[in-house]
Parts: sequence; structure tokens; C-alpha cells
Amino acid sequence: MRSMSAGWCRAVLVVTLASGCAAPEPTPGTAKVADASSTDTGAGAGPVAFAPAHATSLDPAATSAPAARPMAAPRPVEPRPPTPEERARYAWLTDGLKVRPLEDTFAPPQGFSRVDVAAGSFGAFLRELPLRPPGNPVRAYDGDVLHEADDPRIAAVAELDVSPLDIQQCADSVIRLHAEWKWSRGEQASVGYHFLSGDYATWPAYASGQRPIPKGKGIEFAQTGKTGSDHAAYGKYLDMVFNYASTISLERKSSSPIDRADLAPGDFFVLPGGPGHAILILDVAVSAKGERVALLGQGFMPAQDFQVLVPPGAKGPWFSLDGEAVDTPFWPAPFPWSSLRRMK
Repeated sequence: MRSMSAGWCRAVLVVTLASGCAAPEPTPGTAKVADASSTDTGAGAGPVAFAPAHATSLDPAATSAPAARPMAAPRPVEPRPPTPEERARYAWLTDGLKVRPLEDTFAPPQGFSRVDVAAGSFGAFLRELPLRPPGNPVRAYDGDVLHEADDPRIAAVAELDVSPLDIQQCADSVIRLHAEWKWSRGEQASVGYHFLSGDYATWPAYASGQRPIPKGKGIEFAQTGKTGSDHAAYGKYLDMVFNYASTISLERKSSSPIDRADLAPGDFFVLPGGPGHAILILDVAVSAKGERVALLGQGFMPAQDFQVLVPPGAKGPWFSLDGEAVDTPFWPAPFPWSSLRRMK
């Protein structure tokens, strides 16, 4: 079983997210959280206690570096308050913040140009993802600093809130951003994600008061919760999904494999299991020779700020997509191309 204190990363989007990171996956029908004080996050039958699953360290000091290529330094973008359009698109943003869009912050490497993305697409949503000003560390869900602002493996920290529970880890971060994109488009009626048990949990059902109740190795839904359709209720719905989903459910049920040649911003790499991880593809650029690079992002365990990564040994944030696998700085094994997925 998973514990909220140990955390489970589960997916990496391309921009890159990580999921099911470093603890064994729960058996079907079990949940991920262990906080008996949580309220109305979808447990339905009331607080459920889970035995903590203490994770091993998955933060290698060194990994093989990709072939060197000219890297553009981050642009000196002046952080500013979000525009009204950004507040509408990224509904979690609150008053008093200062942000810088990902696209404005990271120019492509010399000789590369960003690939086209359709207006309103998930890739376009990620390309403009709001980042915190420079100098911000990566913090855990409880506020503890996990990585200092000058950590060479991290290019930037996203301005994305994290639940006060230890549940928004790697796969969850992929799901969170995908769900927020759906919200920005007014497509909430089509939002739904799979639990590890295989059960499908939709936002409309949650908004109407349905909540999951573990039963045997599966889940039953009952009319036991409050109704609500605002963004705050949407956040509670996602906390419920994070509690029961994993890298396994993300890989097997909620996404489809795609060919390497079709890779686009919004796709992700996921290695399911216990441990497992996911990385999200945030942006992609291509050279005149057809070489491709990507910005990758991840959540991790314990639940923590979403972060834009830097390739092992590199000075810039763009990852080469021309090798046999994609190596990232916090996961000990490269992501093979067979792990590339796209949300259904």
C-alpha cells in the first residue's frame, strides 16, 4: 500500500512528469493516502488508515550526460502578475502571484525552432505554463525545502499549487495538468481517470455527490458526498483521483502508446510499477536537420512542486530526443521509447 507520508510518483509528461516513484504500488482496490484527518477527498466511507510504505532513495548523484549541443540560457524574463487571460486559463492562480511563462523563459537551443501546436491544445497549454520567479526552491507538500533554488538539476519551478496531503506526486502531476487543461476549455463533462482497481471515476459523477468506497479488491461508488461544480470542488475530485490512481493505471488504462515519430508537447513517459515514475513533455523544438529536443517536467515523491528539469550533466534545460532512451536527473533508469504515452 501507499502512504501519504512516503509518497508515490507515477507519471512524467512530455514536458515530463513522474509517477509511482519509489514505493511499491498498492494492490487493486487500495488507496494511496494515509492521512486520517483528511475530509471529503473521495474516501466516501470516512478516513482510512494505511501502513506507511517507506521509499528508497531514487536521487542518483550522477547519470550519463547526453551529447553536448548549444543550449540557450534562460531569458531574463521579468516576473509579473498573471494577465486576466492567464487567470482564466490557469484557474488555480491566485491574487498576489508573479509569474513568467515557460515559453518566454526558455528559448530553444541555437539552430532549433519550437514545433507548431494547435491553439487550445494541451501542448499549447503547457507551453505557456506559468513559472515562479527565479530563486524559488522545490518544496514538499508540507512546506519543507527538498531542493534549493540553485540545484543544477532543476531549471524552474512551476506556479502550481500542491495539495496539503502527500498525494500529488508524479503520475498525479500529469493528471492534474491534463485535468486543468480540460477545465480551461470548459470540457469538464468529459473528464475522468482510472483507479488502480480499473474503476473509472468521472468528474460529473463526483460533482453529483458520488464517492468511491473500497470493497474487496475493487471499488463501489455511492451517493455519500456533497455536490458541487466549482473549481474548489474540482480540486477535491482530483485529490480523490490521486488517492486511487498510480503509474500502473495511468499506463494501462488512461493513456495510449504512441510512436516516437508522433511525439508532441503534452505526451509523457511512464514506467509503471513499484517503483514507477512518469515524466511530462512540456515543449518540443526541432532543427533544420530534424534533430529534436524537449523540455521535460515532473512531480515526484514525496508530493512536491512541479519542476522543469535539466538533463544530467547539461547546462541548459532541453533534453535530446535522438537517443535510444531519455535519461532524467532524478530517476535511475532511462525512459525507453516504449514508455511514451498520450492521454486518451
